[in-house]
Amino acid sequence: MDHAVHELISARWSPYSFSRRLIPRADLLSIFEAARWAPSSFNEQPWRYVVATRDRAEDFDKVLSCLLEGNQAWARQVPVLALGCISTKFSRNGRSNRVAQHDLGLASASLTFEATSRKVFVHQMAGILPHKARKVFAIPDGFEAVTGLALGYRSDLGTAAPELQVRDQSPRTRRPVNKFVFGTEWSEPGL
Repeated sequence: MDHAVHELISARWSPYSFSRRLIPRADLLSIFEAARWAPSSFNEQPWRYVVATRDRAEDFDKVLSCLLEGNQAWARQVPVLALGCISTKFSRNGRSNRVAQHDLGLASASLTFEATSRKVFVHQMAGILPHKARKVFAIPDGFEAVTGLALGYRSDLGTAAPELQVRDQSPRTRRPVNKFVFGTEWSEPGL
């Protein structure tokens, strides 16, 4: 870290190796409660989550089937899978909600930090099959699946494929602040 941040931010990580240990229902409810309280444009709360736990194998397999094959390979180990969905229109006026994905991101970040506080890791994925999710879960018109989330405890054994274990062991890197916070001129540091 170049600058001090809250420990929940520095501890947040998206592993590929997960334990099969189930997450207690009370913890899951608190994790999704954190998403509930995320900010959103006009307080629309356009996010919805389709959630399945490993102990309900048929439901779990349905969510797993909506992930791209590469994500299915490692995500089949996790205790909880979810699809993050959005309402594409504002309920207040029927207009297109161009910030719905942003708001889903805020909700997912909130649940991620709550999960991190409980030693639960969240790996978010863009690699999903939205059209399949619509069919499998009867997602209504005006809503769409946008992301996948895997939630669970980290495995010490390295349950992921060897190439993914290499990713798990690689240092986390991020672009420096002065490369993405600009002043009044694009690409000129703002801070």
